[in-house]
Amino acid sequence: MDHRRAPHPADLDVDGFARRLRRNRLRRRDTLWLFGAATAVPALSGCATSPVTGETILAGMTPEQERAVDRQHAPHQFSQDLGAVQDAGINAYVAEVGSQLHANVHRRDMPYSYRVLNANYVNAYTFPGGAMGVTRGIVAELDDESELAALLGHELGHVNARHAAQRQGQALLAQVAVVGLTVGAVAADSDWAPLIGLGGQIGASALLASYSRDNEREADALGQEYMVRAGYPAQGMVGLHRLLVEQHERAPGLLETMFSSHPMSRERMDTAQRLAQTRFAASGGAATRRERFMDRTAALRALKPAIQACQAGETAMAKKDLNAAQDRFAAALRHAPRDYAANLRMAQCLQAQRKPAEARRYADAARRIYPEEAQAMKLAATLKLGAGEPAAAFDDLQRYDRALPGDPGITFLKGVALEGMGNQRASAEHYAGYLRVTQQGQAAQYAASRLRSWGYLR
Repeated sequence: MDHRRAPHPADLDVDGFARRLRRNRLRRRDTLWLFGAATAVPALSGCATSPVTGETILAGMTPEQERAVDRQHAPHQFSQDLGAVQDAGINAYVAEVGSQLHANVHRRDMPYSYRVLNANYVNAYTFPGGAMGVTRGIVAELDDESELAALLGHELGHVNARHAAQRQGQALLAQVAVVGLTVGAVAADSDWAPLIGLGGQIGASALLASYSRDNEREADALGQEYMVRAGYPAQGMVGLHRLLVEQHERAPGLLETMFSSHPMSRERMDTAQRLAQTRFAASGGAATRRERFMDRTAALRALKPAIQACQAGETAMAKKDLNAAQDRFAAALRHAPRDYAANLRMAQCLQAQRKPAEARRYADAARRIYPEEAQAMKLAATLKLGAGEPAAAFDDLQRYDRALPGDPGITFLKGVALEGMGNQRASAEHYAGYLRVTQQGQAAQYAASRLRSWGYLR
């Protein structure tokens, strides 16, 4: 949740919320607000040496801290983007391409990892230690393996130049761990804003790497170098840039997160073209490996109509056109009835339309489809809180904790569920635990108010 632009009313009605919770009569707005409970982590600072240039740089993290940030935060961000796709083959394929590339990078000792995420929006991002996510929305648009190598190579460039560290990476990650962050076009006064942002931009991938244009140019050059070393034609980077620039011109909303975090321009495409014709001209005869790409991504590309329908539905939700959004998610489900992302988005859309019973049906379907993924558990829990079933909500939150431990927002929600169950002491323990992590935002405001009213705080 963006604490400066909270989707709940500016002054939280603590007493009213507590009264409704005590009677297990939460309103739709209450449950939507609960879904966006969040926290923050502090920034770090220091100096380091660039492994690429050898120059001294101002760095936010040591290499050990970069690895620790990945371990602590990457699983939560990947879940915000609906988890890795349930296709072991394509995840293994992307990891295979990535391993060919990172065998040629400057920082070969980093714990690089790769996965395709269920997010529909078009983007790729990396954490400082090399934990990388590529959305299915962008993989479905690529034309061959050389473009995939360019995409991964670019992100490897950011890791190897330590751009996240230079930009005080952990400060940029301040809200990654637990937030349902709304990016861009969702209005601050939208009472369902915690659920969804333009192009499915739930999570904080836009904050992971707000790179400068110089950062982007360096990552492009490094990525092109790495892919050529791995045996790909440098022209793949040109093809990737051309695809993104043309898509942005046709449908700018779908690439808003990518363009906000990775400033794009035709100048970058022209630079990649010049390097492909000069410095990397010898790579011109290398294979693009298109046939292999088409074979290994066939199952995901078969979902492209569903992905595009979800993109349209998410864009409609950002515009508050809920009827159109529901139609688009229904179209996605007609094409792919067992698609986790489509079922979850439909549940969120129906919740926003005050249709909790129907929303629960799709949330439950999402849980059955992908029982290991945590977002459906969280949505089911907030729906049950809204239905006056705090004990059942607490059970779902316990499952979330087992699937994705370390989320302070879930600690807060468990406190709410326990309060609804009448277990004041256990609720207070959870609220106090949440406040030990953060004292900012309306969730913290509510927790502190309850602890004061119960005599635990002065």
